[in-house]
Amino acid sequence: MNLSHVLPSRLFRFSELLLAGWAPFVAVAASGFTLGFFAWYAVVVPSHHAMLAETGLLLMTIGGAAAVTAAWLGYASYFSVRARIAPVRALQYDAATWPPLLLLWFSFLLPPELTHGARLFLVAVLLCCVGKVLIAARFNQTVREVLIDFAATRVAIIVIAELAAVIIGQRAGSHVQESSHALLAVWGRWDAVHYLNIATAGYQGTDMAFFPLYPLLIRMVGALAANHLVAGLLISSASLFFGLLYLYKLLEHEYDRAVARRAIFYVSIFPTAVYFTAVYTESLFFMLTVASFYYMRARLWWVAGILGFFAALTRIEGVLLIVPFAMECFAAQRGQRRNYSEYAAALLIPAGLAVYMAYLWVLRADPLYFSHVQIHWNRHFAPPWVSLINAFGKIAHTSSAQIVANQSLEIAFTLLMIGVLVAGWHSLRPSYIAYMGLSILVPMSTSNLMSMPRFALVLFPMFAILARWGERPWVNNVILAFSLPLLGLFTVLFADWYWVA
Repeated sequence: MNLSHVLPSRLFRFSELLLAGWAPFVAVAASGFTLGFFAWYAVVVPSHHAMLAETGLLLMTIGGAAAVTAAWLGYASYFSVRARIAPVRALQYDAATWPPLLLLWFSFLLPPELTHGARLFLVAVLLCCVGKVLIAARFNQTVREVLIDFAATRVAIIVIAELAAVIIGQRAGSHVQESSHALLAVWGRWDAVHYLNIATAGYQGTDMAFFPLYPLLIRMVGALAANHLVAGLLISSASLFFGLLYLYKLLEHEYDRAVARRAIFYVSIFPTAVYFTAVYTESLFFMLTVASFYYMRARLWWVAGILGFFAALTRIEGVLLIVPFAMECFAAQRGQRRNYSEYAAALLIPAGLAVYMAYLWVLRADPLYFSHVQIHWNRHFAPPWVSLINAFGKIAHTSSAQIVANQSLEIAFTLLMIGVLVAGWHSLRPSYIAYMGLSILVPMSTSNLMSMPRFALVLFPMFAILARWGERPWVNNVILAFSLPLLGLFTVLFADWYWVA
């Protein structure tokens, strides 16, 4: 199915801009003027060049107003088509999302600790984005349903985690405290410590097992937020929302709206969905892989390849996207003359891995160091069945109830993924089957099943299968009865520094 028709474009006529009224135009222009002024204040004023400062003030304030006005027109044009509303109405609604930029003037009024870095700018941008999402939800059913699932499940997980951290407290022992604020510290557990360390101090030691895109984004957003933990939470939350949105649109066109609706809900309440909120790569990787599949199906190969490039910079499994890419590209050109430029876009996917390998070659003289350092976690290449044998062996040779519980969970989730694939493969496209199979095979080939419950979280074809099965009420009830109690349990365990996945 070709999805190219879902990517509309339209240009406004000048008459429509006039009909929108003077108030929206003034609000947007004033917001742009504010943005231009503070860009001048942050960039030009520190240079202490009088002539440049005067000229720059005029150019940057006018340029800011023009740039924001152009962005307003462009987004409203897109929004009018997607929401199926009149262009004038789209202009009027979207104009209401730009005034938060006026908050930047409070930089001269608020205490410095509240405006450190570019916090007000980040807050203003976030409010602009939230406003656009709320307005989109008002007119678009897809955005509305995704927003409801996102908000309901995230609020519940956050409340459970915060209460667990306060009422139950940390597991006995010494633990890293990534923030002095208890409400923030709960999200900096386990692997989050590595990502935050990389963002703060760069790669050191075993940190090189973790791929660079996520910590790089944390560093960039953290420069605005003046807090890397907050930056990680913002990136994870935004990535999850857009990941769910892409999954909904992908499955809506593959199957129907009901299947898409169930799939995003099942993903949101999966037992390890707490990692979508924490400072982990799950949200970012989920968004990039689903979006890459979406654009493969839309036959926008270069967009899909670019997203695959970033997925491979996020986690090693991202490179697996080259297989479904090649399969979809071949299927699209079947019976037609080959267009090899489209196949060339596939090379962007392994290029993401190659970039990180080149970096490690320079840093450690070992381009595969990210793999070799896995020995620190007792991982090494082995046939996939070895990991299952080792897991059962640990259960058989230990007296620790916690080890038995952890290994049992890892075995159970591994068998769940395999079972769903075997039982439901016929309901998926071949490219989905290949991606899901490889995504199970690769972590199983590391001699242990560590983190398999978390790896299942980003395996979106599994949720497509479950969503189709969920048409039967009893199956839907079983999925809910399985997911919700375990999600609550895993959230409490994660918040209190117990290993989950």
